[in-house]
Amino acid sequence: MDGRERILATIDGGKPDRLPFMPITMMFAADHAGKRYGDYAKDYRTLVECQLRVADDYEIDHVSCISDPAREAADCGGTIEYFDDQPPAIDESNAVLLEKSAFLSLKMPDPLGGGRMHDRVNAVALFKDRVGGHKLIEGWVEGPCAQAADLRGINTLMMDFYEDPDFVHDLFAFVVDMELRFARAQIDAGADIIGVGDAAASLIGPTLYEEFVLPHEMQLVRGIRDMGARVRLHICGDTSSICSGMGQLHCDIVDLDFPVSMRDARASMPSKQTLLGNIDPVRALRDGTPESVYTAIAQCHHDAHAPYIVSAGCEVPRGTPPENLRAMLDFARSVTPA
Repeated sequence: MDGRERILATIDGGKPDRLPFMPITMMFAADHAGKRYGDYAKDYRTLVECQLRVADDYEIDHVSCISDPAREAADCGGTIEYFDDQPPAIDESNAVLLEKSAFLSLKMPDPLGGGRMHDRVNAVALFKDRVGGHKLIEGWVEGPCAQAADLRGINTLMMDFYEDPDFVHDLFAFVVDMELRFARAQIDAGADIIGVGDAAASLIGPTLYEEFVLPHEMQLVRGIRDMGARVRLHICGDTSSICSGMGQLHCDIVDLDFPVSMRDARASMPSKQTLLGNIDPVRALRDGTPESVYTAIAQCHHDAHAPYIVSAGCEVPRGTPPENLRAMLDFARSVTPA
């Protein structure tokens, strides 16, 4: 099987020849290819070159367009700080919606309008040309809570939940519309799966998650799947208290960060839900040994049962020893799912 077939067999209830290997590599990929991360984030050709290099050298089953969460915010008019060898950062002191009244004049950005969203679409198209049909091609969008925080500022958004809930729902609805347009452009360019990153959702607890975030995430996931693509949900942080809600989304892959118990997550989600992760990227993966990495990922697999995809809990950190990343691959290659 090739990587694309292997991942699709896993999430579709088939029989892959081994466990898929699907880590998030961004700064690690750039370093591996000898490129500056600022170029990786700004130029789709550099991103694609680095992803192809790391995917080939480590037998990773997918390639991904993820680089940073500031693409949509940039095209909405946000102030973005760029660095030579670090990810771009959103300047929250100049947030697009620092003044709530600005929402009334906020224009829907065009994902093919020549901005940072368009750069990601170009990456998908180049991936399609280079590895389409052999490795799973992953596009990426921000989830409603994360993108609203990028536009409004995280602390201000947290107050909005209590002070103006109608505004939050309206803002989330705008975000979902924007992300579906962005997802459509990436799917049309050749993306097989869309990653949805909704990091801020881990900060609000189950009550606010179920009232505000879950309905809009559900609309986003359903819309992407109606377009014919798969969905990978990634929420950084401790999502233990919202795992049952995440399981209601019927994503093809739920990507769990390391603070979450894989055993508890499995118990709170549908039995056929494909789980991915989730060893500690720093203490277990970067700072471990090949032997300890192998043992840690084996425990994740044991706790998750099937269906399962091998990965760390979040991004593979720069500075991770190559032999430690290969230890995860070795484990993936050692298991033939029943």
